[in-house]
Amino acid sequence: MTYTFWDFLQLIGALGIFIYGMKVFSDGLQKVAGNKLRAILKGMTSTRFRGILTGFATTSITQSSSTTTVMVVSFVNAGLITFMESTGVIMGANIGTTVTAWMISIFGFKMQITSVAMMLIGVFFPFIFFGREKLRNLAEAMIGFGILFIGLDFIKNGVPNIQENPEMFMFLDQFTEFGFASIVIFVIAGTILTLVTQSSSAAMAITLVMLFEGWIDFPIAAAMVLGENIGTTVTANIAAVVGNVYAKRAARFHFVFNMFGVIWMMILIDPFLLGVDSLMSYFVPGSGSILHATSEIGRANATLALSLFHSVFNVLNVLLLVGFVPYIVRIIEKYQKEKEDTQHRLQYISSGMMSSPELSMSQAHKEIQLFAKLIEKMHFSMQGLLFNKQNRQDQFLDKIEKREGITDNIELEIAEYLTKISSYNLTEDATRRIRGMHSMINDLERVADIYFQMSKTFERMQNEGRELPDPAMKKLNELLDLVHDAVRNVRENLDKDNGEIDLDKSIAIEDAIDDCRDDLLEFHYAQLEKNTYSNEVGFVFLDYLNRLEKIGDHLFNVNEALAGVKVKAAYERVIEERG
Repeated sequence: MTYTFWDFLQLIGALGIFIYGMKVFSDGLQKVAGNKLRAILKGMTSTRFRGILTGFATTSITQSSSTTTVMVVSFVNAGLITFMESTGVIMGANIGTTVTAWMISIFGFKMQITSVAMMLIGVFFPFIFFGREKLRNLAEAMIGFGILFIGLDFIKNGVPNIQENPEMFMFLDQFTEFGFASIVIFVIAGTILTLVTQSSSAAMAITLVMLFEGWIDFPIAAAMVLGENIGTTVTANIAAVVGNVYAKRAARFHFVFNMFGVIWMMILIDPFLLGVDSLMSYFVPGSGSILHATSEIGRANATLALSLFHSVFNVLNVLLLVGFVPYIVRIIEKYQKEKEDTQHRLQYISSGMMSSPELSMSQAHKEIQLFAKLIEKMHFSMQGLLFNKQNRQDQFLDKIEKREGITDNIELEIAEYLTKISSYNLTEDATRRIRGMHSMINDLERVADIYFQMSKTFERMQNEGRELPDPAMKKLNELLDLVHDAVRNVRENLDKDNGEIDLDKSIAIEDAIDDCRDDLLEFHYAQLEKNTYSNEVGFVFLDYLNRLEKIGDHLFNVNEALAGVKVKAAYERVIEERG
């Protein structure tokens, strides 16, 4: 029987079904985990070994070491952990990614799971349309699990039979007779396979199928697994090209760490494989040698042995190199020096989308925290512009104008990022949070616009040789201080977990701003009646009052969006009732 081009296309389709099933499975698990993923990562700051356990747990949940690595980068950027502490999580991710191989080798080759997978899909499919949100997410994960193994079964059936198509595999035989050079060749092949599939899990599945079908022997499969350990880090390094210095350092560490492991394993691979063979003979009596297995049972045992090799290698690599992590970190920091990011660049989402909407929203939230910090800097510049007596007004004007331009860019980039997240199949809570974030960045950008408009008003007055009298400036400073309280309140609330915002303080500050504005209006009219300043100067004072009060409104809107409740209308009704 000749293997045709159409058979090859079916094999590619089977691989596509497997990868799609893996993605649905991973996304479903991450939705079920939700905020717990962030909670897990927050608990990793004590010791490096605890970080390793955290990395293992997180990767087991996400089914992706790349997702874990990107999560770690966002926490390093946030200052929650140091680069040194993040290394433990990256090492743990290497161990966690071996869970997929065990899952495939146990269920995919030792059991007839296709019929079970179909039943699993049949049981959970109705819950996609009915039931609570968490149950729908769990159903999505289970359906992905079923699709994954259906795809694996299609791959096994789509692989050409080696006995019926010997000419197709002659090229493999000619690369297996070079001793150590053959190991190097298939390490490179494993790396390329991972780059082509863009998934170490998919590359591992293909290697397991090749081993099970007799394309390659166990030593060659082990060499390919080593290459896949390198390939998964190359993908992360490519993704980090557009990232910041922290993303680059984390990706470099992942590459260097895995590369060291592959090098020492290649040197010791023969005795190591004999050790794995002995372990299999001990735990699976009567299985025979798995190094060159020919029977179907022997090849099925060889897939288990390959998973064992993968796990033992990664565990030993962590144990051997964990003591050298500080030295590796120093080398990477020396090579990848920190450069000051330009202010118009986003810091946390510059390395691209995460695979989980929940974690992507976490990155966007960090950018909004920086946005609020920039707004506070603009407030300080505004105060400096109005009250600085050292002739530095031009410097403050330039700072306000520059930062207003930055806020325009930040709003656009965060909005585009949130739109990309919205393309995911989101939970109802995630959809509400994204809408809230859109509202927040719009209000913060409007605050920046108002500060800029106030600075232009000041500049125009300065050019005309006019200025507010000292009593008016003193009154204006009282309102500015209250607005600063509102800015700090927003920053404090942004630091809290979603849904834990206490609006009582925000309402009190907004109330104080409105009362102060009303008092200053009385002051303003009294000054006009006394001819203390002209109508032209009075209009500027009135303009300042109204704009600062409007800033208070926008900041209150941010707190309202953070709390996830609409209290503005009710609040305004209360104010009206007070008269």
